[in-house]
Amino acid sequence: MHFSFASHHRHRSNSCSLARHPVNPAHSAVAESPVFREIAALRYEVYCQERGYLDPRHYPEKVEIDEFDERSTHIAAHTNDNLLVGTVRLVQAARQQAFPLEAHCSFFSDFDLPPREQCGEVSRLVVRQSFRGGGPSASMRPFVPERRRVLQAEQPPRTDCRRRSSSAQILLGLYREMYHHSRAAGIRYWIAAMEKPLARALNMMGFQFAPVGPEADYSGPVTPFVADLDELMADLSRANPTLSAWFAAKPT
Repeated sequence: MHFSFASHHRHRSNSCSLARHPVNPAHSAVAESPVFREIAALRYEVYCQERGYLDPRHYPEKVEIDEFDERSTHIAAHTNDNLLVGTVRLVQAARQQAFPLEAHCSFFSDFDLPPREQCGEVSRLVVRQSFRGGGPSASMRPFVPERRRVLQAEQPPRTDCRRRSSSAQILLGLYREMYHHSRAAGIRYWIAAMEKPLARALNMMGFQFAPVGPEADYSGPVTPFVADLDELMADLSRANPTLSAWFAAKPT
């Protein structure tokens, strides 16, 4: 099975970028963007209906959006027949802005968050239920332009477990697209509130995230993690050179 991955940038300045498309939860602007509405509908399906993390009564339009979507880049994975099967967002923050996890998680006393403009929070990571395999990565949790750039990504190296191949390909493709966006945007650090099974699954693939705070209740038990992209790629190169080469190659 093949997937295509698309980046939906909140705002970029150069002429090759995607145009700004604001998302305002207080209005129906989401209806003006079919791509983002599709993403928000999948988030509603997983967060409100399937997992019960959020109260569906708060989302009468059956789309899950919040105030952080306006300053996020959204990554979407589609099948060849244009079915949305996975999404993740990377939230950015200016010096005086908070990241979503900061309202729910605390950091260890010896951890200092790097400069905010060099950070991005990986959040709202979801994979459609029918495309998840079994095992620890099955409970993946928390990842709009006037014109959009669709990247046909080469398939990632095969995983050892065929049962989880689809969800692994989706996860790797989303992270690869997010990595290249991060590098272009000057983001060196990823922070994320993750369930420990997902962190272990990522670590087993060679993506090392370090815990930087105690476990907290944030739509379920999660731990704040951080990854330095420079160190992550160096570690991945040593642990899995084939995956590292594919991940570092810019999608075409």
